[in-house]
Amino acid sequence: MLIDSHCHLDYPEFTSRMDDVRAAMQQQGVSHALLISVNCDTYPSVRALAESYDNFWATVGVHPDVKDAPDFSFEELCHEAQAAKIIGIGETGLDYHWHKDRPEWQRERFRTHIRAARATGLPLIIHTRESAADTLAILREEQADEAGGVMHCFTENWETAKQALDLGFYISFSGIVTFKNAKIVQDVAKRVPLDRLLVETDAPYLAPVPHRGKANEPAFVRHVAEFIAQLREVPLSEVAEASTANFFRLFKKAQPCQTMP
Repeated sequence: MLIDSHCHLDYPEFTSRMDDVRAAMQQQGVSHALLISVNCDTYPSVRALAESYDNFWATVGVHPDVKDAPDFSFEELCHEAQAAKIIGIGETGLDYHWHKDRPEWQRERFRTHIRAARATGLPLIIHTRESAADTLAILREEQADEAGGVMHCFTENWETAKQALDLGFYISFSGIVTFKNAKIVQDVAKRVPLDRLLVETDAPYLAPVPHRGKANEPAFVRHVAEFIAQLREVPLSEVAEASTANFFRLFKKAQPCQTMP
């Protein structure tokens, strides 16, 4: 059994294909998926989709790239976190790729999400791009270790991974780890303790080899797990069992369904 720990199934690519997407998941042994919120406007559809299927969950949060748009307050995040299918806070963090000025509004939003995670006991889903030092600094300042969480779609080096691990965070690998030029990420995937590792697709983005360049979907997380197993020279079953156990250890509110319709 595998779990796609980060995907965006409310996107138009999946609107008319959900039955096919779920059938492909079942065929590839992907039993559950976590649907990630990225803004206030689409959050209701993310939550509704999770509530429509017993093997989907969702998060509540606003992506750091979302600018000049409605935001969740601390109180709103805490309120939404009480919903049965909401099991995490995020996607949150810092992204300086398109914001070279390192805007304060990103950091304030990030702090609000961390505080909500600490207040509710739900783990954080962290996005960091060209901002690792500031991301780690704010996690420490806001005592994010009390909430825990995952560094999603990890693309940094081992030193950054080690600092995140020292804070009690998990490391999640996407299809990027299968890319030929992703040597730094592959090195981290070999070194992360197996009991702190997750796998994801970030669908519809970042499809792994052999589907690179196509729309990604949860079934493809199997390729991520297979590649990591090859890197670590262990059976796929070992990575699958460990990453699944890690998911339920981190997202304590999640309850596995018995069967996948």
